[in-house]
Amino acid sequence: MTVDRTDPEGEIAQAAKAYSNWGRWGDDDRIGTLNFLDETKRREGAALVRRGSSFSLSQRFDMDGPQKGWRRRTNPVHTMLDTGTDAALGNQGFPHGIGGADDVIAMPLQCSTQWDGLGHIFDHGKAWNGRPAEQVVTSDGDLVTGIEHMAPYVAGRGVLLDVGHVVGEDGELPDGFSITEEHLSATAEAHGVSVGRGDIVLVRTGQLARARREGWGEYAGGPAPGLSFTTAGWLHRTEIAAIATDTWGFEVRPNEFEHAFQPLHQVAIPNMGLLIGEMWDLDALAADCAADGRFDFWLTAAPLPITGAVGSPVNPIAVK
Repeated sequence: MTVDRTDPEGEIAQAAKAYSNWGRWGDDDRIGTLNFLDETKRREGAALVRRGSSFSLSQRFDMDGPQKGWRRRTNPVHTMLDTGTDAALGNQGFPHGIGGADDVIAMPLQCSTQWDGLGHIFDHGKAWNGRPAEQVVTSDGDLVTGIEHMAPYVAGRGVLLDVGHVVGEDGELPDGFSITEEHLSATAEAHGVSVGRGDIVLVRTGQLARARREGWGEYAGGPAPGLSFTTAGWLHRTEIAAIATDTWGFEVRPNEFEHAFQPLHQVAIPNMGLLIGEMWDLDALAADCAADGRFDFWLTAAPLPITGAVGSPVNPIAVK
C-alpha cells in the first residue's frame, strides 16, 4: 500500500472515514479501543504469568531525560521539601526524634514514558467520537475523556513485536524507517505470536537503545523509525486495545507526506479511539523474550487518574 505524498489532507480524510469507530460503543463512550480489553481477555493475560519475572518498561523520570523544550515540554524537576539534613539539625519540629523527607516533582505529563489520552489530538476540530473539540478540552482540562476514565482498564495480554531485531540490523531500525503492516506481520510470525482483539501491542524499534548509547540528540521530536501511515488499516482491523513504542512519536518521522505533522495520530486517536504509548523502554523485556522464546505476557500499565488530563506518565509492568 502506498500513499500520495502530496495529498495528506485527502489521505487522512480517507483513512479517518474508513477506520472510524465513532458510535461503535455508544455516544457516551470515553475509553475507545480499551473496550476491546474485556474480562475474558484480562483472564487470558493473567494466565501468561509462569515464572513471575517482572520488567519495568518505563524510562526514569529525571533531569537527564530527552526533552528539549518543544512546546514547553521539559524534563522533570525534582525538588526536596524536607531532607535528612533538616531532620539531623532538628529543624522539622517533630517530637521524640522522628524525622522525615518529602519531595515534589513538576513535569509535563508527556515528558517521558506515557500514554496519549483520547483528548490529546483532534481532527478538524473534532475529538474522539465526533465531539466538538472546544466542548471536550477547555482550560479546565478534558471534561469528557479525561485519562482518569482509563485508569481501571489498562491491564491484560501484552505482545512484544521486536521489529528492530527481526527487520533491522543489530537490533535497531534506522531513523526514518517506516514500519509497514508487512513488517509487523513478519515480526509476529518470527516470534510465533498472534496479535488480535484486546491486545496491548508493544513495538520495539531500537531507537531508545541507540539514544542511550549515543546521547539523546534529536530523540525528542527528530527523525525516528516508526509506524507507517499505511498501518492504520492494520491497527483498526486487528482490534487491539492499545499500542506503544520506544520512540517519541509512535509513527515514522519525518512523516510520509510533504508538509504534514503526525498524520497517523490524527486518524488513530480522534477517529479510531486508539490508546497510544510513547517512549517505553522495551530493551530488557525484549532480551528476555528472545531468551525464552515467549513474546506475550501479562501487562499492567494504568495511567495516573489525573482528572481531566490528556496524557499520563506510566510505569508499565510486564510479568512473565
